[in-house]
Amino acid sequence: MSGRSLPSRQINIVLRQPEPGTHRRSVDGVGDPLNASPLADSEPQVTGKRTPMEGPLSDIFKELNQLIGLDNVKELVHEIYALLQISQFRAEAGLISNAHVYHMIFKGSPGTGKTTVARLMGRMFHAMGVLSKGHFIEVERADLVGEYIGHTALKTRELMKKAMGGILFIDEAYSLARGGDKDFGKESIDALVKGMEDKKNEFILILAGYSDEMDQFLATNPGLPSRFPIQIDFEDYPIEQLIQITELMAKDREYVLLPQTIVKLKQHLVEEKATTWRAFSNARYVRNILEKAMRHQAVRLLSQYINAPSKIELMSIRPEDMKFK
Repeated sequence: MSGRSLPSRQINIVLRQPEPGTHRRSVDGVGDPLNASPLADSEPQVTGKRTPMEGPLSDIFKELNQLIGLDNVKELVHEIYALLQISQFRAEAGLISNAHVYHMIFKGSPGTGKTTVARLMGRMFHAMGVLSKGHFIEVERADLVGEYIGHTALKTRELMKKAMGGILFIDEAYSLARGGDKDFGKESIDALVKGMEDKKNEFILILAGYSDEMDQFLATNPGLPSRFPIQIDFEDYPIEQLIQITELMAKDREYVLLPQTIVKLKQHLVEEKATTWRAFSNARYVRNILEKAMRHQAVRLLSQYINAPSKIELMSIRPEDMKFK
């Protein structure tokens, strides 16, 4: 897609096998990597991703991995989990472990999973002991910006107070800077920056919005990028993944898209993405299409059957139910 920025990644913590001749420090601190014995060569090495097998963290990763697509996002969440887990081990070993900042930038179009992932990350940070509550507060410009001098800072501080121990998620964050220096949005940005400095990781701030606008927003505020060490792009879903998402949504509601219905939907999505890609809302768009199809199916069944339709008919979304106007 033209005009799209390259994916931005500013954290890259990956579990790898040590290079030949080096050794890992054990969890209990035994095994100095500078003075390791040859026996350390026989120590089992861990390859690939390690995720929790039980408890709240297991549920979080199960939900994450069930999301369609988002491979780069899932990788980042695994990296952060690895960083948090290793930080705990470092603390137990008497090493510095609390030097990380977790404020984030989420870039992408509507319906690409930004809010869903932010909620999951809030739960993960809570389960790992970084956040005391892990709750999620979602706001936009109107919630932050006041009507007179001083009002904006007050509103912003109040929202940060509500978000303490959790996630403060600001959608379309670039709208705070659209009015220029005289706009009250700048007052909100200043209050957010001060809150980040004063409260450190007592809450986590996530700024979200379209990629190009977020890049421009960060470029006009030179002090902001360094305060958000974790930045990630949520790419638009390809057609095949949008079909998978629609089928999954239907399955969750105990409906089934017939093969001819899928063909019709696919043709429409190809045309829609080609003509309105800038305003295309991805999973949100196909969810609206599905819900409209469910209503059309209900009307069709009532007109076709005097008595209750069969279970198969009650579940089936036919091509004539899928209307796009």
